[in-house]
Amino acid sequence: MKLLYFAWLRPRIGIGEEPVEPPAEVRTVADLLEWLPTRGPRFAEALADRNAIRVAVNQDYAKPADPIGAGDEVALFPPVTGG
Repeated sequence: MKLLYFAWLRPRIGIGEEPVEPPAEVRTVADLLEWLPTRGPRFAEALADRNAIRVAVNQDYAKPADPIGAGDEVALFPPVTGG
């Protein structure tokens, strides 16, 4: 799985993207958001407010119950507003 971090998540986590192999029990977007903060203090701090995080799986907005898999591209970013 490839994770991408955008906007203020990138400097807080310290990287823009990375390949990861989550544990087998990580099967949904919600599972991923539960697991990522366990990877260290930068992840825990950046992802502490789940209401400030949006997720896209393979470039489509995703909901917490949406499935994820090994070959997916998962992007994490703050809510986007337009004018």
